[in-house]
Amino acid sequence: MSRSVPVRHPCLGKTVDGPQSDEPTLGTMQQTVKTSDELNPEKQRDIQQALQQMKPAGRRFEVPTLRRSWRSTLIYAVLIVALGGAYYLSHSRLFATGRTYEAYGERLLLGGLSIVALIAAERLIRMFLIGKLSDEMSRYTVAKLLRFTVGLVIIAVSLSALLSNWTTALVSLGLISLVLGLALQGPLTNLFSWFYILIRAPYRIGDRIKLAGASGDVISVGFFDTTLWEFGGEYVTTDHPSGRIIKFPNSLVLSTPVYNYSWPLFPFIWNEIRFYVAYQSDLDFIAAIMRAVVTSEIGEEMRERVATYRTLLAKTPVDEIEVTDEPLVLFRASDNGHIEAIVRYLVLPKQAGQIKTALIRKMLEKLNEQPKRVLFPTP
Repeated sequence: MSRSVPVRHPCLGKTVDGPQSDEPTLGTMQQTVKTSDELNPEKQRDIQQALQQMKPAGRRFEVPTLRRSWRSTLIYAVLIVALGGAYYLSHSRLFATGRTYEAYGERLLLGGLSIVALIAAERLIRMFLIGKLSDEMSRYTVAKLLRFTVGLVIIAVSLSALLSNWTTALVSLGLISLVLGLALQGPLTNLFSWFYILIRAPYRIGDRIKLAGASGDVISVGFFDTTLWEFGGEYVTTDHPSGRIIKFPNSLVLSTPVYNYSWPLFPFIWNEIRFYVAYQSDLDFIAAIMRAVVTSEIGEEMRERVATYRTLLAKTPVDEIEVTDEPLVLFRASDNGHIEAIVRYLVLPKQAGQIKTALIRKMLEKLNEQPKRVLFPTP
């Protein structure tokens, strides 16, 4: 049986409540795989590549610190000074090598100097500006956009350094873009969809979503695809991780509804527990027991969540919906000749399974104490 313990989210880098289980973490996978495939180098390479892809995406954009980056900063400074000095010597015509070669060499030196300066500036921005952002997701998103922008500028600078003038560079870039646009429509659509995901945020790293039949926690949002850590699925009937990862192209968000269970303003879902009882049962007693068990376990948290829910509803056209801050018990006549007793409550999506298990155990314990008032169907 699982129990709620503080765990460190692999992507957000913060402590959250979650079920304790025997699922291996990324840090222990490498030790596990050595037992069965230690003598198979090809298999080991496949495993190492998969582990590299499964590393949390947020860590790829770690904010550099002064202590960790003083060596790289020194290297960038030396390169800038060396390339700048070489460009100055070439431009001052101290070494006559021919006008054509001098002009081409100056363009290469200036292009190299600009590229190194761009990389150094990108690192400094990540260190002193992005590192000041308090939100982990903001740091991740801004860092990705910065790297993508710097990459585009580096491509443009490289073309201008290799070609004779800016006009030729722009024409060449336009022709290349046209050819690539026709040949790579799918990848380019995924790339534009990546921008849509970052700007509109239909989901973020760590969110639990369902899209096109795939359900899971978002562990990576790349330029072309998104990776989920699947929960449920065909092998597990609960909300427990199945152990599989799901990759889908980013372009799906433009044509498929996204069900997000982790909306920042209200990261909760309504959940239900159902029992079948006979028509002769004491329905008032059953309702009181079910309501009392849920209230004793999550009553205070539910009242706070319902208050937030009411505030959000008041700002929408459906504000006439009545929502109570107590667990709601309903009864329905089922087709199998019994009464269906339902209790409805609010819960965090990632805690739904363990909370439902605990509530069912306590409800059954209370209901079974009165077998004359609570008549369950018999096979």
